[in-house]
Amino acid sequence: MIDDEILAGIEAVLMVSDAAVSAADLASALGLDEDTVLEAIAELKADYDGDENRRQRGFEIRKVAGGFRIFSRGDYHDIVTDFITAGQSAKLSQAALETLAVIAYRQPISRPRIAAIRGVSVDGVIRTLLLRGLIVEAGKEATTSALLYATTHQFLDILGLESLDDLPEIAPYLPEDAELDEFGAETVEVLEPDDAGMSRDDD
Repeated sequence: MIDDEILAGIEAVLMVSDAAVSAADLASALGLDEDTVLEAIAELKADYDGDENRRQRGFEIRKVAGGFRIFSRGDYHDIVTDFITAGQSAKLSQAALETLAVIAYRQPISRPRIAAIRGVSVDGVIRTLLLRGLIVEAGKEATTSALLYATTHQFLDILGLESLDDLPEIAPYLPEDAELDEFGAETVEVLEPDDAGMSRDDD
């Protein structure tokens, strides 16, 4: 049996990650060896899957893209979809509109850089924009492997634009990449989840 603190530590990392986390990265973060990490993940997976003595959880650990992530369980896809899309007819929040504007003018752009420009965590609004089909994943940043985001054809359709060239000229008011490199690390540090495990998202 793996120590409860190790299991909880792995859960904490996987819960806040927006990409698959490799066993090596988990081992480094927790100061463990990879074999212990893999054993702990197997134990967590068995716990989530349940048995005759334990109920099955609504989430599961999956091995994807060379690492591990926590997902809602596929059996509850319809429930989760209904919940997430229930408010799609509502207008976008101010936070979502601001984030969408940053992506539109600086695409492809990573979530950390969007957060650096806006000064707040953008995890929630990124999920909202993805679900509404306004943005899409567009590869990974070469230096950090962070996911990049770009707008979609649906975004152009909704705004009545033929191309991104038709966007108003406001891009010069956004920080340049060099400026982001100067203060981005400090901003990302401020945006780390607090002690309660909650991200400071304004959506």
